[in-house]
Amino acid sequence: MLKPNNPDLVSEQDYLQGELISDVKHELINGHVYAMAGASANHERIAGNIYRKFGNHLDGSACEPFGSDMKVKVGSNFFYPDVSVDCHFDESQPYYTESPIIIVEVLSKATRKTDETVKLLSYINIPGLQEYVLIEQDYADIQVIRRREAWLPRHYFLGDEITFESIDLTLPVEEIYYRVHNADMDEFLSSKMAQ
Repeated sequence: MLKPNNPDLVSEQDYLQGELISDVKHELINGHVYAMAGASANHERIAGNIYRKFGNHLDGSACEPFGSDMKVKVGSNFFYPDVSVDCHFDESQPYYTESPIIIVEVLSKATRKTDETVKLLSYINIPGLQEYVLIEQDYADIQVIRRREAWLPRHYFLGDEITFESIDLTLPVEEIYYRVHNADMDEFLSSKMAQ
């Protein structure tokens, strides 16, 4: 559950200046600053797999992927999604984007509630956003929420392929979970080896 580090409201300018010198990343939500927790190895593997696949696919295009150090600004809020893609990055604001077309969050017990509520409600208000992707790390389940489908969730599991329509990329779910250690992946890999 979100608990602000400082109960006093923080301005956007003070927040952005503070982030430039802080050793810890923070998100700014409704004027309150929240410290970001560290990530597990599985979290990093998933985010890295997505970032790498998106980056390779987008080579030579106007669209570019960003990792978890790039902020997304929605209204007066600032978030650090795990991966985002922007096709119209505004170089005058080098520390955040306001125009991502796809945002990916890797879920954990600590972040699930915020990712599925606060961030969802914020992200769907970004005019150009086409897809919001939520990826479980403790088991294999990827939820894609698309503007084209009225922001209704669609789930994908091991053995499925996902088309990220906003960037025209299709990936097998197992590639997103490459090197991830959880019961679903262990069972999936064992059954593939047994065939």
